[in-house]
Amino acid sequence: MQVDATDGLMTVGQLSRRTGMSIKAIRQYEALGLIYSAGRSDGNYRLFDESALWCAQVIETLRSLGLTIKEIDQLARAYLSRPDEAIGPRLAARLDAAERRIDDRIAELAAVRGRIRDYRAQNAAALAGRDGDLFGADPRRRTA
Repeated sequence: MQVDATDGLMTVGQLSRRTGMSIKAIRQYEALGLIYSAGRSDGNYRLFDESALWCAQVIETLRSLGLTIKEIDQLARAYLSRPDEAIGPRLAARLDAAERRIDDRIAELAAVRGRIRDYRAQNAAALAGRDGDLFGADPRRRTA
């Protein structure tokens, strides 16, 4: 569909500037069906309307809450296919999953921090540039 660019529509660049979302991300979301194009300009530019702006803002909010693109896509499909069903409980379940992922990641990072502290304690002299061999003898540096 060709549309007149003066109809209050935005190019992908304008949508990017208004949302702070990269052009690449907008195109990715459009390809996934999460953002809809309102057609093309006479110059063959993709054009977007206010609904695309709303969709982009919803996506960014959900991403900022830790949801994956796959989870957002699933929510969008449920929202569109079941308009009489409240989306809140589905979103709550996705937020629970995101929170569990964050808790798991925090535990992983705490374990790494513990290994760093242990390593520092065990190798204090070598880390300070004094005696000590951090990784054992380097076989590449053996002399014949």
